Amino acid sequence: MPASKKRDVPARDEASQTGSGTRRPVSEFSREQELRALRDMLLIRRFEEKAGQLYGMGAIGGFCHLYIGQEAIVVGMQMVLKEGDQVITGYRDHGHMLACGMDANGVMAELTGRRGGYSKGKGGSMHMFSLEKHFYGGHGIVGAQVSLGTGLAFANRYRGNDNVCLAYFGDGAANQGQVYESFNMAALWKLPVVYVIENNRYAMGTSVTRSSAQTDFSKRGLSFNIPGEQVDGMDVRAVHEAGSRAVAHCRAGNGPYILEMQTYRYRGHSMSDPAKYRTREEVDKIRNDQDPIEQVRQRLLAMKMTEDDLKAIDAEVRTIVNASAEFAQHDPEPDASELYTDVYR
Repeated sequence: MPASKKRDVPARDEASQTGSGTRRPVSEFSREQELRALRDMLLIRRFEEKAGQLYGMGAIGGFCHLYIGQEAIVVGMQMVLKEGDQVITGYRDHGHMLACGMDANGVMAELTGRRGGYSKGKGGSMHMFSLEKHFYGGHGIVGAQVSLGTGLAFANRYRGNDNVCLAYFGDGAANQGQVYESFNMAALWKLPVVYVIENNRYAMGTSVTRSSAQTDFSKRGLSFNIPGEQVDGMDVRAVHEAGSRAVAHCRAGNGPYILEMQTYRYRGHSMSDPAKYRTREEVDKIRNDQDPIEQVRQRLLAMKMTEDDLKAIDAEVRTIVNASAEFAQHDPEPDASELYTDVYR
């Protein structure tokens, strides 16, 4: 992709606001970058909508955590990475997989427990990996990926390469003890890891104002001398700009960086969560005023793209997602012998 220009502008929708009140510029996207962002975010949203449908039909069992509303974060961050950089996250992971370039068929097949899934149908929604795409998994243990991501960054430093690891976790996981052990280690050894805190405000179902003494998560690394900032996680350009700076900081050997992405999930914590801890009016207001996909759509319309052009992109994405659902429902289940493979004793 061509290098992005950056600009400082006063309008509220053109700059991200940090916790200290300092305005940050946003990346100025080219038409091609806007189109890439739109397609990638639409793929995640349509995929998650279809996953929700399949879960309701009983085709997906166990837990299922949807990423709807948070698409700008992983898409914006992925746009600043290079080949060899790693990604690791928690159990709200389908969007991260798709953004990393993992095939929709393989992801959906894993959700339905089929042979063609990325973990041979044995991992389900929360446990998929792809060494080819440098995706080191969704992890079901809250906060576990932070320690593992720090380990990936240690491996990069040990090997002497310039790769950077992105370790994603949420506002709930940010209160886990192993997170701060990881911060301390990463700061001591100047490890190339960006800690991306996806603050969707409610963790499993408790507002951050009721669960966290320090609600500015960008400050969580201060006692370890880790720089951090708050980012508008609903604007893919703000994510891209902050991500570019954070990744460059790590790649230059300056140690870890914290990005608090201020975002919002439209659905419950998981498919079994009715989300009664917030009002429908609150959700609708975010959807209407800050939706990450709609922001890109409006900018592309201002660039003289037509509604028909944008509908064609959506149709293309829906075709991919529908094909993945068809594949996932007809792919064979794993053979019983798979129970005994990939088991370490």
